[in-house]
This record gives sequence, C-alpha cells and structure tokens, in this order.
Amino acid sequence: MGRSPTASGKTVTIDCFPERAKHYRHADAIVAVDVIRATTTVVTAAVLGRSCFVVPTIDEAFALADRLRDPLLVGEVSGEMPDGFHLHNSPAAIATRTDIQRPMILVSTSGTRLIVEAEAAEAVYVACLRNLTAQASYVAAHHSAVVLLGAGSRGEFRDEDQLCCAWIAQELVRAGYTPTDDTTRAVIERWDGVPVDAVERGASAAYLRRTGQHHDLEFITAHVNDLTAVYRSSRGRIERAGAPRHDEPGRGTAVADV
Repeated sequence: MGRSPTASGKTVTIDCFPERAKHYRHADAIVAVDVIRATTTVVTAAVLGRSCFVVPTIDEAFALADRLRDPLLVGEVSGEMPDGFHLHNSPAAIATRTDIQRPMILVSTSGTRLIVEAEAAEAVYVACLRNLTAQASYVAAHHSAVVLLGAGSRGEFRDEDQLCCAWIAQELVRAGYTPTDDTTRAVIERWDGVPVDAVERGASAAYLRRTGQHHDLEFITAHVNDLTAVYRSSRGRIERAGAPRHDEPGRGTAVADV
C-alpha cells in the first residue's frame, strides 16, 4: 500500500478485524468500531448510566459475573445468545431497560474481542454512529496517530463499520490528519456523502432482517450523532473519556450524557 508524507505529524489509519489490533500496539489511540452491534450496544448502555464491561469469551463473561453484584449478561456468539445470558447483543433492547443499577457484561463474536485485543495501545475508544463526531473531536484534541479498526464479520469489512470509520476519518482529515495508506484513502472516498441508510443494504443489515431483529437496524439508523459522550476501554471496563478511572470491577458507575 502506498504511503503519504505526514508533514503535520498527525495520521489516521483505517483497518479491520480483531487480529489486526496487534499491528497497532504502538499507536496513540485505537478506535474500535462495531456498529452492528457491539459498540452501539455498549455506548447506549453506558450513556444511560450503566456500568459496562466487555469480554472476549463466554467463559470470561461468567467469571466476571461471579465478581459483580447482579450483573446483566448480554451478547451473542455466532449470532446466538449464549445459554444463561439475559439479553441479546441489542442496543434497542438495552435502551429500554430501567435496571441501570445492574452492571452489563457484553460478549460478541467480533466486537468485544476487538476491544480487548486493542488494549495494548496507549488508549482504546469504542465508537459507533451515535457519537462519531464527538469521537473524532476528542481524539483530534488528544492523539496524533489514530487507528480506526472495524470489527468485521465472516472475513468481511462490513459496510456499517466502513461508513463509521470513514466519517470519523473525514473529520480528522479536516482537522489536519493525513491518511497513512491507499486503503484508508479509498474507504474515506467511498463513503463521502453517502447517506446513512446505505448500511441497510449490507450483509449485517440483511442478517438482522432475516432473524427478526430489524428493531436494532431501525435503532442504529435513527440514532446518528445524537450523543456528545466519548468512551474508552480500560482493561475491559468502559468509562467515559475524561472521567475518573476505576481499578476494580463493580466500583463506580458510568456517567450519563446530559
């Protein structure tokens, strides 16, 4: 892939898949993106004030649940909600729950694994369509080398993740960042000016409709740039960027976006 000069010293890279995270462990910041659905679910839960944790496997979810008080087990593996879980990986469903005092533990096929794999970087953020402009503004103010990583699914860089990564990257380019390679430039150009409902034609959207989970697709496309909160992951705990950080699971709560 061709590379561009970076006279400003600020760079942005777009890539995909959890296993790629190890290539960017020296990055200033990695922004994890899994629009359908892990990062949308966790941002939606956290902004309502729920403590949130992400784990890469079912076993780790149950192990963490033993250390928390009345946790809500949320997630999917290969599209199926694991036995013993309370809720599917559904941002629409988590948005309607009132039991925000229960900490959420989220596991997903790709998204939560991506977040955990990325934590070798200096800072790891979770972003979705709901807070993409806020995310771009925050990393522009705090980091010079930014990597936007889509979760991907079944070996494919899904449309919704490309769009979210591209729109964040566009904001960074306007702020003086330079795309590092041809792939990044191509993704930015592909999604420039494309309406958000274009994601409804992708494979992930088709899966949601096929399995009767169209409410999540409707929720995702109806909630674009409606939040100003930015969230980072610290050892699997999702915390609002700039808020006091916690060292132990189960202590403190996320801060609502008000």
